[in-house]
Amino acid sequence: MYRPGLNDLDAVIAIARKASFRAAALELGMSTTALSNAVGKLEADLGVRLFNRTTRSVSLTDAGRLFIEQVGPALQDIHGAMEAVRSQQATPSGTLRINAFAMAAREILSPLVLDFLRRYPQVHVDLVTEGRLVDIVAEGFDLGVRGADLVPSDMIAVSLGQPQRYAVVGSPAYIEKHGKPGVPPDLLHHPCIRVRLPNGSLYRWEFEKDGQTAQIAVSGPITLDEASLARTAVLEGIGLGFFMEQNVRADIEAGRLIRVLEDWTPPFGGLCLYYPGRRNPSAALKAFISLARELSATPR
Repeated sequence: MYRPGLNDLDAVIAIARKASFRAAALELGMSTTALSNAVGKLEADLGVRLFNRTTRSVSLTDAGRLFIEQVGPALQDIHGAMEAVRSQQATPSGTLRINAFAMAAREILSPLVLDFLRRYPQVHVDLVTEGRLVDIVAEGFDLGVRGADLVPSDMIAVSLGQPQRYAVVGSPAYIEKHGKPGVPPDLLHHPCIRVRLPNGSLYRWEFEKDGQTAQIAVSGPITLDEASLARTAVLEGIGLGFFMEQNVRADIEAGRLIRVLEDWTPPFGGLCLYYPGRRNPSAALKAFISLARELSATPR
């Protein structure tokens, strides 16, 4: 007789949450075929279909919704009990799932994540980068990394230190041909690299000086949604670009890019690591948070 295991039940929850076998398989670290087979066995054992499947979408059947309502809370209790036991471990182990946008991931990779792995080789870190702001609890993450102003109010936050800054830059050839904007409204007369946000909207470049603020809806020959592509376009002289300073600092220092409107881009809140309050955090989670606090207290 087939007896579904904990992984099979977690698979059903993941598919329901992601509304996608492929996305759930990626989250669970297994192939889509293996995931589909596991769910198929469970459905055969139950004698009902849990999901409606088409080539375009996946949705719960009525039986699937009932199953999730009954199994979901029980699974949370089981995982809570497992976390309680793991919190008693002397040596951190297991997997930590971290969600961050790409720039934040680059900022924490060397000083925090890789140092953590050297200290605790029995821990596996699954670092997922994406532009959208996700609910880390609902999406199955242990930790998130975002700007301080984006941390949800119900999360515990740990400052990672250095403040952030924006930078408006152009190539030397561009500046020689078009000149430098003196104030943000001057950008309306310059070709700029437009930025598309994860939700599909166009980003308005934000500025502040002496209490004055400005948001400029720039125009230009190209719209991009990835910083490295925008950097390439700016280096090629296509237009001015708006970046997090960290993404173009080396180019500015090397003279490949020239910074403009610097007095309109003051520092603002830095990155924060954040996580939900848990009664029994795992030894790995406690060790990672401790190292993050150690890092934030170290001058850089």
